Amino acid sequence: MSERLLGILLDSFWKILLPGLTVTIPLTVIAFALAMVIAVAAALVQFANVPVLKQVCRFYIWVFRGTPLLVQLFVVFYGLPNLGILMEPFPAAVLVFSLNEGAYCAETIRAALESVPVGQLEAGYCVGMSWWQTMRRIILPQAMRTAFPSLSNGLIAMVKDTSLAANITVAEMFMATKEIVAWSYEPLALYMELGLIYLIFSTVLTWLQGVGERKLGAYETAEVD
Repeated sequence: MSERLLGILLDSFWKILLPGLTVTIPLTVIAFALAMVIAVAAALVQFANVPVLKQVCRFYIWVFRGTPLLVQLFVVFYGLPNLGILMEPFPAAVLVFSLNEGAYCAETIRAALESVPVGQLEAGYCVGMSWWQTMRRIILPQAMRTAFPSLSNGLIAMVKDTSLAANITVAEMFMATKEIVAWSYEPLALYMELGLIYLIFSTVLTWLQGVGERKLGAYETAEVD
């Protein structure tokens, strides 16, 4: 490796990492938090078989799971201005990522809800709880523990998918790398460095997922005992 290339890599590392910490991570956290709200609401509506709303949720999930994330970003950022709806790049990315991830997480949580024995719901009614109280105190906590690994995988995938936000001018890590490549002419080394930073982020999240799964496992063991 030449001294020039080594110097570029050392200098660019922080120039790429900084947008990761200030844009990529906040984008992921905000979008995933909103996605979880959407997912829980959509899953509960389907689980409860709420008329009309269930069909609306199914349509929403069908559309966002059946179309590419990049197309969704372009529709919102470049398409909606034709209808007079203008959005800044970062809010547009948050909106699309949260709706997209919410559709996938909704199916994960719905399946987890259906995996809880029906007797749990009946037991809640027997002690005088309402449907919502039973869901909030008994059913949903169990379902979320079941769904935790899949939801964690979704979060890790979202960190990597945020690179697509560069296509709507969000100044995240991928865009920062493209700008450095434009003047350094070292695409192989720089994109490998970018991949390494994404790998670091994913590794940390994978470690946190493992910690969470061990704690949930210990909690379930304590409940059984």
